[in-house]
Amino acid sequence: MGLKNEHKYRSWVEVDLDNFIGNLKEIKRLIGPDVDFMQAVKADAYGHGAIEISNIALKNGARMLGVANADEGVQLRVSGIEAPIVILGPSTESEIEEIIKYNLTPSVSDLTFARKLQKAVKKAGGTIPVHIEVDTGMGRGGTMHSEAIQLICDVLALSGLTVEGIFTHLATSEMAGPYNDRQWQLFSDLLKEIETRNIRIPIRHMDNSGGILNYPQFHLDMVRPGIMSYGIYPSPATEEKANLAPVMSFKTTIVLIKDFPAGYGIGYNSTFVTKRETRIATIPVGYGDGYGFILANRGEALIHGKRAPVVGRISMDLCTIDVTHIPGCEVGDEVVLLGKQGNEYICANEIAAKAQTISYEVLCALGKRAPRIFLQKGKTDAVEPRLRRIFIPGEEKSLARIDNIIRHCFQARTRNEELGDAIYYEMFETLFGKEDRQLELRSCFRYDIKIAQLADAAGNKPRSGSYFQVNAHIEYKKTIKNNVFMIGCALNNQQLSALLEDPHCEYRWLLGGGEELVMERDFQVERIRIDDEDIPITSTRITNRGYEVWCGNDKLKKKINSEVKIAIEIVTKKAKNNNIFPIYLVYPTRGVDITFNYEKAALKNVRVESFFAGRHPSPSVIRNRGKSIEINVSDKEWIFPTSGVIFIWDI
Repeated sequence: MGLKNEHKYRSWVEVDLDNFIGNLKEIKRLIGPDVDFMQAVKADAYGHGAIEISNIALKNGARMLGVANADEGVQLRVSGIEAPIVILGPSTESEIEEIIKYNLTPSVSDLTFARKLQKAVKKAGGTIPVHIEVDTGMGRGGTMHSEAIQLICDVLALSGLTVEGIFTHLATSEMAGPYNDRQWQLFSDLLKEIETRNIRIPIRHMDNSGGILNYPQFHLDMVRPGIMSYGIYPSPATEEKANLAPVMSFKTTIVLIKDFPAGYGIGYNSTFVTKRETRIATIPVGYGDGYGFILANRGEALIHGKRAPVVGRISMDLCTIDVTHIPGCEVGDEVVLLGKQGNEYICANEIAAKAQTISYEVLCALGKRAPRIFLQKGKTDAVEPRLRRIFIPGEEKSLARIDNIIRHCFQARTRNEELGDAIYYEMFETLFGKEDRQLELRSCFRYDIKIAQLADAAGNKPRSGSYFQVNAHIEYKKTIKNNVFMIGCALNNQQLSALLEDPHCEYRWLLGGGEELVMERDFQVERIRIDDEDIPITSTRITNRGYEVWCGNDKLKKKINSEVKIAIEIVTKKAKNNNIFPIYLVYPTRGVDITFNYEKAALKNVRVESFFAGRHPSPSVIRNRGKSIEINVSDKEWIFPTSGVIFIWDI
């Protein structure tokens, strides 16, 4: 028999986000409104899926995220998470580059590492926060409590490092006892000495899950919930102290059912031999999926709401279950290895006891090849892939890999390889040019145009009455890459295209219409400001691509790679026999406000045509009859290249 069509996966892990959110609410109730919490998401959030869990935790009040190493932090960063990420264990020298690049917060346990980190931070520029880890009895990471003051003072003296936090870790928090009290005494004495020396460290943290439940007096500024946030009590003694709900279930399906006579060996080495006629179901789960080898002839599964024993050896990819006592079993039936089915429930602690381990290991290992299906309010909108670890290769390989993925996505979406490639190459040329230039993103784009009759001063125009005067104020925000840049004026589309290819060309203008127009005379850059400071014009020149106005100064070097507000004011002319005024957006832009003021030009029947590529292609239009037209797209919305507006009027 084949698998039922409704089963999309051979096996899967269900993560109940409603239960997770409920556990976070319980944690916040226990710690009170004045204490923050850092969500522990190391080891792929204890097997639950770090990216989705992190996003939900942050939406529900988590101040920080805790990981085990830089690689885990990088995976969260590339997924789009911007919140503080603390590496809770000692880092290696080889991780320093990624710590700086991806803005991770390392914990410091020794001065040697701190000095190497400081040297790299100084080279990169800027500062980085660190947390000092103190060993008060864990005997693992951290500086010895007796040496902590000296380390703190030494780190404070290192420029570029900011001591943001200090913490220790409880060794036996799941059970109340004198060892925890001793750790608390050592840590609290250290905190008092720090205060006596007028050293301010903003974030002090000590409590893990067991500490939250057993030692509310240890909460300090922040706590670090881990296992309890996933619905598992640290010990039976803590079960009465909080109302938690399990978050993870591990499920699979029957792939084969066979009947065996008495005396038949099941699995490798026949560790189980049937004593009677027996019905055996095979499921596609083995020790390769984290279902421990030791569970052979010990584990249980739920089928049709009843318990069924795992019999025979656990193989790498398969194991077998005795379903003789469960009538009506069929291939494709759901099998629960962790979680609830009907009135029966198999918990992580039960599996851990049979496997002679702890619930932490069960959660981290179980279903490691299976996709995570996230349930919230009865929906399963989010699914993480089977191979959940994100591979991040080097920059060049990464770009090539990403490009290839995007190209194949277009092919799949259009169901046509040739059409998919055409869209892919068109998109990349639009965004990046014919060569691989860095993508420019702009925001808060403001364009004010005032068109008016040209003044009649003698010699001010080549032919009286043939031209309008145009005053344009262009303003936007972007990250600048150079301290010297150019504003270009083109006479034709060929010159305009050449200006577009130059990464130093900040803005370009097409001087359309009028054979008697002279670029260097009739196109004037009146003022350029960056962050409200005037930027000097250093030179002007005529080239084969038009008229170039070069600007900049050494002060701008400090602003390179940071976002600035650019404002440009231009005065030029426009032929009256050309009755259109186009404005094109050639870069991805968030937020657009364009005003066309024609009151002093006496234009007739002015109208606007807009063509915006983005999520909301129809901007708002405000008409002030006989005076102006304003086009607006919210600063929250992205507009993609090849968008724009054209103002048209009657001659």
